[in-house]
Amino acid sequence: MDKLKIIVCVKQVPAQTDVKMDQEKGTLIREGILSEANPFDMYAIEEAVRLKEKYGGEVDIISMGPPQAGDALREAIAMGCDNAILLTDKKFAGADTLATAYTLASGIRKIGDYDIIMCGLKTTDGDTGQVGPSLAEELGIPFIGYIRKIIDLKEKSISLERVLDDYYEIVESKLPVVVTVTKEANEPRYPSFKRQKIAKEAPISTWNLKDLGGKKERYGTEGSPTEVIKIFPPPARGKGEIIEGKPEDQAKILIEKLKEKKIV
Repeated sequence: MDKLKIIVCVKQVPAQTDVKMDQEKGTLIREGILSEANPFDMYAIEEAVRLKEKYGGEVDIISMGPPQAGDALREAIAMGCDNAILLTDKKFAGADTLATAYTLASGIRKIGDYDIIMCGLKTTDGDTGQVGPSLAEELGIPFIGYIRKIIDLKEKSISLERVLDDYYEIVESKLPVVVTVTKEANEPRYPSFKRQKIAKEAPISTWNLKDLGGKKERYGTEGSPTEVIKIFPPPARGKGEIIEGKPEDQAKILIEKLKEKKIV
């Protein structure tokens, strides 16, 4: 096939669990905390680099976030990606998954031609898994989720194996396509010293709202149809109770207790 062009979407996420929340805005307070590339995205990066090594071509890495998100892009370059683009602007802040997908789609359109767009299955801070399919919808191309294996890649199509609840499914799609990659796909490599040095010195293209264009009302908080109203930890679980006796007696006692709680 002609020169293969892959784009991988990466997000920088907190590398610690004790993060604080802005109770008014309903967003994570990211300033001053240790961050890393989203662990789920590492599988997408590895799969993209393996395809490049097998078929040739190049891999672009793209992320939306504050300037420090460039560190996550350098992690991807160290693993073998070629070009890095950071979408950063105060207008992008507070985006939900729909506004994030719109921003990424705007950046991808600016990049130009591509064959495959890869995303991690989900992020450790949001855990929604919505950006991949939303991105495909924004770009008007097919989407295939839960990919565990790429079987074959041809000039205009790709065959993949994806994970469903209790079986695997083989799917074929035309190109271009958006896919989300599972942990079953591979084991991300550890970058060599040479690649780490390349990543440290690699240029990162930075694009803001003016560079992307599009509809200003679709970016950031303004472009987010959902908002976090309240954030609170789940209530502590009460102490369990063991019901003694024969199975039939246990069942009767359990039903009575559930009725008392107005559960049944």
